[in-house]
Order: sequence, then C-alpha cells, then structure tokens
Amino acid sequence: MTGTPSPLAAGAAPASLAVGAAPGSTPATAVAVTSWSIHLPPPASTTTPCSAAPTSPGGRVSATSAPGAAVAGLPPVDPACPPDRAHTLLGRKGLLYKEPATRLALCAVHRALGLPDGVRPDAALDPGTAVVAASNLGNVGTVIDVTRAVAREGSRGVSPMAAPNASSNVIASSVALWFRLGGPNLMVCSGETAGLDALALGALLLRAGRADRVLVVGAEPDDETAVAVRRGPAAAGAAAPPLRAGAACVVLEPAARAAAPLATLTVGPAVRRRADVPPWPAGPRVVVGPGHLDPAAAWGDCYGAQGVLQAALAARLVAEGADGVAVLCGGDDDGWRTALLTRATPTGRQP
Repeated sequence: MTGTPSPLAAGAAPASLAVGAAPGSTPATAVAVTSWSIHLPPPASTTTPCSAAPTSPGGRVSATSAPGAAVAGLPPVDPACPPDRAHTLLGRKGLLYKEPATRLALCAVHRALGLPDGVRPDAALDPGTAVVAASNLGNVGTVIDVTRAVAREGSRGVSPMAAPNASSNVIASSVALWFRLGGPNLMVCSGETAGLDALALGALLLRAGRADRVLVVGAEPDDETAVAVRRGPAAAGAAAPPLRAGAACVVLEPAARAAAPLATLTVGPAVRRRADVPPWPAGPRVVVGPGHLDPAAAWGDCYGAQGVLQAALAARLVAEGADGVAVLCGGDDDGWRTALLTRATPTGRQP
C-alpha cells in the first residue's frame, strides 16, 4: 500500500492540547498501540463464518464483500461474520437479546485480544483494563422501539429483556462484562469524531494512571432506523458514502511498559473547521481519511466507529513498515480531529 505525503492543513494549536505521545515526549508519557482489529461484515447478511487468522503483526482484519481484493489502495481483507453469525466467533452462550452493534463490538475485541474462535473468556476480573466505546447509533433502534411501546402500552409494554439495551452505555458495559474488565468504562457518542475522541480518552486514562490497558472499540449498525437517522446530516453531501455496519478495536498501553508496541499514538485537538486542523511535524506521511486514503469511500461509513477503524488501519500500516500515518476524521457538522501513529521501539522511544 502506498500513500501520498500531505500536510493535513495549515495552522497550529498548543501542544498541550494533544493527547498521547507528542514528538519528543518521554516514554513515561507515550502511549502505544499493542493490538488492533477491524471487523466489517458484508453489507448484506451472509452465512460467512468468522476467520480469526492474523493478517498483520498484532492485528486482525476481516471486511468487505469481496474477500481478497484490494479496494482503492486499501489492503486485501477477509470476510467477517455479520451479527447474526457472531456465535461462530464468540460462542453461543450470552448473545441472546444483544443488539447488532454490541455483537460487532464483541467480535472486534475478541479478535484484538487474539482469543480462539467459539470460546468465551473465563478469566479472573481484570481491574486494570478500561473500556472506551464509540458509537452514535448503536442502540437507536431499541430506544425508538421502547419509546413507541411506552406510548402505546405504558411501561408494561416494554420487555425486561430489551430494556437494558436502551442504555446509551450498553456497548461499553457489555464489552466489560463479557471480557471481565473492571477498569473505567466510558461511552462516547460525539458524532463523526467519536472514534478519535474515544482514543484521546483512552490515552488520558493511561497518562492519569487510571488504567494499565485500554480497549478502545467502535461499532455501528446499519439497520433501517440507524440509516434513517444518519441520513439527515449525510444528505448535505451528494456523494456521502452509505452507512456501513462494522466495528474496530485498538488496544492501548503505556509505551514504557509495552512488550511489543506496534505504534506510538498521538491524538490531536478537536477543531471546528477542517482548515483549522493543525499540521503534524514535517516528514513523509500516509494520510488515512477523507480526501486521502479513505476507507469510508471504499467500504462505507462507520460513522462513530470510523475513527477507531482508521486508527486500526494506520496501526497496520505502521506495523508493516510505514514511518508514520496520520488519521483525519470528522465532518462539517461535528468538527474534525486527527491522530498520528509512528513507529515505536519496545521501550516506547521513537526510532
């Protein structure tokens, strides 16, 4: 895969606003990506089973409806199982009544942790691992269904099995319960920058000593309700890519303690306009995002999960030899944010 070196925009921002491993930072403050995964089922439901074979050091990717084909300069990928086939990866027990976005998130985390197919983790509670999830539409279908049921029949019309899915934190809490993770648990629903906002919060948790490891996961569904809700702001752009169901996960650890870091992560400040995105240090960069190497244009738009997906793709590119990969995520409605992933040594110091 190749990319064109390109500055993201003109302008500057105070260095203190960047979260992660700023250039010249010490290993004690640097944040490393130690694993990643991308889980994109075909747009239409299929019976394709999950395959957890690794395609890159520390990461797993399954995506698109054309397995093995490189699309728009993106790497070839394998097909991923849709939500109704998640049991082929996760095992059957415990999936009943879980929404599609939650199932996809669980699949992405399962892959990022390198767990075997069909086996649910049965380890001791891990209080040092946090979960930060990003999704804007993950449970919007349930929220609307519950609202309509209450309007028609009152509270008695709501199934006690469906009600927990109405919580906005259902994805983050489900991941923590499934994998027995007892650290901080956060849900981010901040629009098009949600994925990079989640990565920034994950880096902040590490730097503040609130967690030893952070699983940042993004997931979105593509059901009729989610598509209708997303269509509002997307309609302003005539060529806006369609909403795509999928998930991605990026595992963060302090670079100083990471045994096998794949990349060092820096998340830039949030800005209102694309023209205000601050430049990264000079040097050859692959840029992943709108107008550059754009997964959304090729695979579809994962909306709140897009920033996590693009960061996972950037981690893959760095692990495969790229010197540095910038990630650009956002839109005119929700603002813009960037991240930078660079090569890291086992000590967390940039080479």
